[in-house]
Amino acid sequence: MIGKLRMKLIAASMLSLLAVLLCIEGVIGGINYKKIVEDADRVLEVLGENEGRFPQTDLFAEKKKKEAPVDNDPFLSPELPYESRYFSVLLDQKGEVLASDTGKIAMIDSSTAMKYGMAVWESGTLSGFVEDYRYKVFQSGEQRRIVFLDCRRNLSTFRNFVVTAVGVSVLGLAAVLILLIFLSARIVKPFSETYEKQKRFITDAGHELKTPLAIIQADAEVLEMDHGESEWLRDIQMQTERMAALTNDLILLARMEEEKKEFVTEIQISDMAEQALAAFQAPAKLQKKYLEGEIEPSLQMKGEEKAIERLFSILLDNAVKYSEEGGNIFLRLKKQKSKICLSVYNTTDQIGKEQLEHLFDRFYRTDQSRNSETGGYGLGLSIAAATVSAHRGKISAFTEDGRSLWITVTFPI
Repeated sequence: MIGKLRMKLIAASMLSLLAVLLCIEGVIGGINYKKIVEDADRVLEVLGENEGRFPQTDLFAEKKKKEAPVDNDPFLSPELPYESRYFSVLLDQKGEVLASDTGKIAMIDSSTAMKYGMAVWESGTLSGFVEDYRYKVFQSGEQRRIVFLDCRRNLSTFRNFVVTAVGVSVLGLAAVLILLIFLSARIVKPFSETYEKQKRFITDAGHELKTPLAIIQADAEVLEMDHGESEWLRDIQMQTERMAALTNDLILLARMEEEKKEFVTEIQISDMAEQALAAFQAPAKLQKKYLEGEIEPSLQMKGEEKAIERLFSILLDNAVKYSEEGGNIFLRLKKQKSKICLSVYNTTDQIGKEQLEHLFDRFYRTDQSRNSETGGYGLGLSIAAATVSAHRGKISAFTEDGRSLWITVTFPI
């Protein structure tokens, strides 16, 4: 249990850190990419307004004077034409290439420019990327001019940022994981010690209680022999038996919740299911309830025979006890891939999802109106869950309509 708590703590911490890193890197990366696209589009607008070329430097200076509030705008810099690599393709209404201009880029020749231009024409988009070239389509009379801007340098910087960020994040996550593995052991140590002390107390107290309970039971029997039966002696005997049963259940629960052990004995779980089903036919019939089963024969698993027998007994007893008169109870045992699946179904008056969350808690009963004599102590399903966990299985409960209950157990083969 403490080990699972520690693993959940580590998993929650790592997932939280991963989510934060993804958000931070996503926002920063998104902003950088958006800035690259916006800057490229602004350059393309300048080129589109001037038939695929930059205006003369004096025009930039004149424009800069008119737009004095943005005197630091790099797009008004006379250096911009010398820093940019671009080319353009002119097409007619039918998509035929009329001309191409590749004078301002060395890596693209006329045939490649024409190929890019045709690809953009066939895509029908007005802007976007072709490889590392940002393009924009401009209408020029009855013709269309597609201007391409080389963004390789900016995109390469962006990709390097992404790779670096991912690499640093992975290293950071690994470092945090190592720290969490080391520190979580110290964090859960007080809880582990408290939990171990609690289990030890329950076990020791249970064993200590057995002796006085046995003495009380024996004394009551002697008094009954000497003075005959009486209401008070019957009450003493009944309450002593109840206390002995509760003590045994608590000791059993503490034992089952101890560290898992390796089981080497093969048990015939199909035969055990058949025997349990037959044993509960009479109680179900007496209460006018219908008990059926579907059991795959010859299934085997490694485990403790008495513990698995007790598991069948707890699940069927719970189903018979909490189903309404005339209700249906069903037990299914079958193999699913590499697991053995045990399911117990019963109809009931009402069960809510909030009750399912506490179904395997100690001393919890779905029907609070039942007292300990008619409804038990609420330890049965806790013992069942501990038994399943000790056999490295999983147990769960769900309801389809609020008027029926499925308890499903899976064991590894």
